[in-house]
Amino acid sequence: MAQAIKQKKPITKPSARQALVRKTPNWPLFGLALIGMALSAYLTYSAWEGSKVAGCPVGGGCEVVLNSRWSSLFGMPTSLWGFLTYAALATIAWNKRADSQWKFAWVISLFGLFYSIYLTSVAFIALQATCPYCLSSLTLMTVIFVTVTLQRPANLPRFSWGPWLAKSVGSGIVIVLALHLYYAGFWGDAPRPEDPWVQGLAEHLTRSSAKFYGSYWCPHCAEQKEMFGGSVKRLPYVECSPGGPSAPQAAECNAKNVQSYPTWIINGERYVGTQSLEALAEASKYSSKGATP
Repeated sequence: MAQAIKQKKPITKPSARQALVRKTPNWPLFGLALIGMALSAYLTYSAWEGSKVAGCPVGGGCEVVLNSRWSSLFGMPTSLWGFLTYAALATIAWNKRADSQWKFAWVISLFGLFYSIYLTSVAFIALQATCPYCLSSLTLMTVIFVTVTLQRPANLPRFSWGPWLAKSVGSGIVIVLALHLYYAGFWGDAPRPEDPWVQGLAEHLTRSSAKFYGSYWCPHCAEQKEMFGGSVKRLPYVECSPGGPSAPQAAECNAKNVQSYPTWIINGERYVGTQSLEALAEASKYSSKGATP
């Protein structure tokens, strides 16, 4: 009886789709993104709390940059947008599809690099100042962009550098130019730089335990905040209506018997309605040289 000839199974190569599936997350990208998240989260927290940033002396270049009109974008700290960018990169690092992961990470890191270069250029040219935190973010974003570029899958389907660069680089330049026009006041409501006297008044009100009670939907409160411009983040503001006009008032506002917005309590005295900066300075005993005795 003839022995059966064993046939070898043909060796099949993985499909292009299977070859582009990652078995592990992109750890280098994830680790770098986490560092960026920590850096930008600290700056965002400091901006919201109105606290001094470590290593930024009063009147130094770092404080000039972090208090300039470029320190916020669309009413939020610029560092918050940086945090969201780094968070997006950290999330993308877990995408198992190497092709889509690379494309998303490359585009986002490219825009982050362009925006960081723009902000750094503004600091050097317009503000004539430097900020170690901003330079650190620029360096980190550069490292991320170079890392992602070197990670491009070799078998990326239907990819050509020419059309890819034309679309992504062109789009990035257009977006940065649009943001520059926003900061220049050509569209939107660009943030204004802080006036030293107004900044000092806001900080003095906070130090003197004054309180500004208001609500986000109150037009007179918005008018009062507008008077402080870029220094509004330094005000001792208390939100009395976090749940909206029909929701119960916050407990702190009830305890102070706040019945209309805005209401100021300064040195034990109550001031109802929108107050001029001069009136607030007089009530809190503040002058151009600081608090008066």
